[in-house]
Amino acid sequence: MRRRFACVSYEFLILLAVWFVAAFPFVRLIQGLHPPLSSALMQVYLLLVTGIYFHLFWRRGQTLAMKTWGIRIESARGGPPSSGQTWLRYLLSCLNLVLLGVGWWSALFSPDRQFLQDRLAGTRLSRHIP
Repeated sequence: MRRRFACVSYEFLILLAVWFVAAFPFVRLIQGLHPPLSSALMQVYLLLVTGIYFHLFWRRGQTLAMKTWGIRIESARGGPPSSGQTWLRYLLSCLNLVLLGVGWWSALFSPDRQFLQDRLAGTRLSRHIP
């Protein structure tokens, strides 16, 4: 379990870099808009960028942080997750954050130690040692 939380922490650092690079050109596009509107557009844009980031890497089975910590995502039946599974997992993960990590805490009480968003999306995390 500690490995997964360490992976999430590392993933957040990588996402900060992705957000910085992605935001740079977008800021130029929304410059001059009313501040509340530009702020909302930026948030939606970064949510989309984050979703694309996770979708692309999860379809291949691992993000850089997951590779570092020896974690792999796969379909519950084995093999790579489908596009639908990756997007559903991402949306459920966002909801998990809004609900203060209830999906993560549920893993502490489940026998297979899987996150709620994985069970609902039909995916699972497994230990992967190259």
